[in-house]
Amino acid sequence: MSLFRKSFTILAFVLTATISFGATLDTASAEPQPAAVQPANKGLFVVVTSGDSMTQMMAMVLSSQTLSQGRSVRVLICGEAGKLALKGSREKLFKPTGKSPQALLKGLIAKGVKVEVCPLYLPNTGKQPSALIDGVTVAQPPAVAAAMAEDGIKLLTF
Repeated sequence: MSLFRKSFTILAFVLTATISFGATLDTASAEPQPAAVQPANKGLFVVVTSGDSMTQMMAMVLSSQTLSQGRSVRVLICGEAGKLALKGSREKLFKPTGKSPQALLKGLIAKGVKVEVCPLYLPNTGKQPSALIDGVTVAQPPAVAAAMAEDGIKLLTF
């Protein structure tokens, strides 16, 4: 075999090995990252309609846990659950934390979570926006629909 042919064969082997090794590295780096470092736009859109305070509490607990894991959370409150967003509404405290669903909701708001009531709630209950706890706004259906359809968002209903 000529020197040229040997050199060419060795070069081809080295290039093939390098490309194969590089492809293996790219595949390894494409692995999903742990939840704590996922982009913040991947998270939950939580719709709360139940008037049951224990169900509301579970919605708030899961929302809080999701947020603490670095995921986004957005909350829409409708129907019987609307009382959760009202100032001065009756609150039930739950064990073991001794907190109410509204207390956890306020904690979510304090951490920057967008919380809205459906646009039908206030006019159909004779309430004004001033009756809502601080940080709760009236939802705009086009914006809600767009947020629900975002990539990586899971819809949870309670």
